[in-house]
Parts: sequence; C-alpha cells; structure tokens
Amino acid sequence: MDDTALAAAPAAATADATAAWRAGLDALVAEEGYFEPLGPRHHALFIDAGPRLLVSFESAAAVRARPEGLPLAVTTARARGWSALAIMAEGPSWWRDRAVYGYFDRLVDDAFFEDFEQVAFFGAGAGGYAACAFSVAAPGAEVLALAPQATLEPARAGWDRRFLAHRRLSFTDRYGYAPAMTEGAGRVFVAYDPLVAEDAMHAALFTGRHVGHLRLAGAGAAPEAMLAEMGVLDGLLARLVEGRLDAAAVFRAWRGRRDHAPWLRRLLTRAAAGGPARTARLATAVLARHDMPRFRRALRAARRGQTAAADAPGD
Repeated sequence: MDDTALAAAPAAATADATAAWRAGLDALVAEEGYFEPLGPRHHALFIDAGPRLLVSFESAAAVRARPEGLPLAVTTARARGWSALAIMAEGPSWWRDRAVYGYFDRLVDDAFFEDFEQVAFFGAGAGGYAACAFSVAAPGAEVLALAPQATLEPARAGWDRRFLAHRRLSFTDRYGYAPAMTEGAGRVFVAYDPLVAEDAMHAALFTGRHVGHLRLAGAGAAPEAMLAEMGVLDGLLARLVEGRLDAAAVFRAWRGRRDHAPWLRRLLTRAAAGGPARTARLATAVLARHDMPRFRRALRAARRGQTAAADAPGD
C-alpha cells in the first residue's frame, strides 16, 4: 500500500464509523423522534417520550466516543421516560451557525417548548455557553452550565486567550451574549473551578438573582468529566429536569471528591507546593480513609523533609 492509500485509510474508517453512528441514531428515533442534520457541522437528535425535556449541547466526537454512542441528554432521559433534545457539534463551533439559529427559530415558531411541563438546558465548556445562549428560546427553563464561556468576543473577553483561533466566530449576532440570553430563564446554575482564572472570570459575567454560582475547587477546566467519573452527573441532571437542583444538592454530590483518586492526586500536587508540613497533613488525612501507595510515599518523603529542616543549623 502506497503512502497516499495509508493516509486515506484512517479517514475512510472514520467516515464509515461516523456514518454508522448516524444511522444508529436515525434508527433509534425512527418511531419516537428524529435525527436531523443542521448544516454540515451540527446535528439535532430528538426523542419524544414524556412531558419533561432535557436539552443538551455536546461535541459529536465526545458522544461517539462513549460506549453506547449516545448524548448525555438521551441516556439521562431514556432511563426516566423523559424527552430529550441533543444538539451536537462537529468540532469547536460554539454552535455559532445560522443553521442552528434557524432550527431554534423554528422550534419557537412551532411553540415546541410549550408542549412540555418542564424544560432544562445543559452543557459544559462551549456546550455550557450554548445551553445558556439558546435557553432564551424556552423562557422559564432551568439551566446547568459547567465552566461555560460567556462569549469569545474580544471586547468583552479579550483576557481569555485559550481560544484565539475561534475569535473569528461571531458572538455579537443572534443568540450571542450568553449572560443576556439567560435573563428569561428560571434558575441558572453556573458551576466552575475558581482556581481556573478564565472560568471564574466568565462565571462572574453571569449575574442576577436567578443565577447561582457553584464553586467546585479542584474540578479543573473540565468539571463535567470529573462529575461523570464520580458517578454524580446523571443524578444532578435528573434533579435539574425535575426542578429539584439547588446548591446544597450540588455540594453534597461534590463531597464525593474526597474519595475520588484523580481529585486527591491533584490536591496532593498542590499541597507539595506548600511544603512538607502541608503534604504530611493531607497524606495523613487521606490515608486514614484510603490505602493509597502514592500518599504513603508522599507522607514518608514529607516526614524526611520535616526532619531535615529541623536538623538544619540555624542562621
């Protein structure tokens, strides 16, 4: 096989896998919804199953990577007999696409959201931005946005240099500035890691009595991944749709991080920067609950450091 054929083979395999995934989704909703392309870069998947609706915004690549190949909205809703609407993006688009605008315009014109007793929007990162921005189509909806961007417009968020290549997207036209689009929502929960400066600054742009700021220290730039690994994200989404989500419920779920190894490892890294005494305190507390070799080694090293510091001659 020549070099050209070798290069083409992975692309063909990817295209075949994507086509199979789309066919599977189309078959899934054949009798109770639809799977609809929204231009070349977005897809809408709707399942009509009950009077409660969960709307999610996710990367199509992330959805395809899951074992079942389904959006979070679908897995959460199907288990409870609810309806689901998932808007998926091929690549980092922030859903800034006229085809997506037109789709939500049609939903509004058809009074689509009025058919449901309760509507909730969810997304993370760019999807969190979109969940907030498009919630304007369903006044009174509940929103959960994890580490959302408020905008990438340089005039408002020029301090966020993580997405420089995507500033060419327009955030000043329709469904544009996410905080303004949530003004007609019910309750809006913005969850983020305050240690990620850019995420904290975006969160600060969401204001109003209907906005709740949920500070998840140590969650990192992708809190949805950690919440999913902890096994609590599905339950939080269920509470969101049922109108039972509040700060207390989120922080009860967040307490599970004390038993979550990735979070504890990140905490250990930060403690190490504070010196051996801090490391020793953390390692001792963790080892009282868990047998973790990394923390045993850290405790031994910290104690050696404390001994060396004590034995060092004074000035």
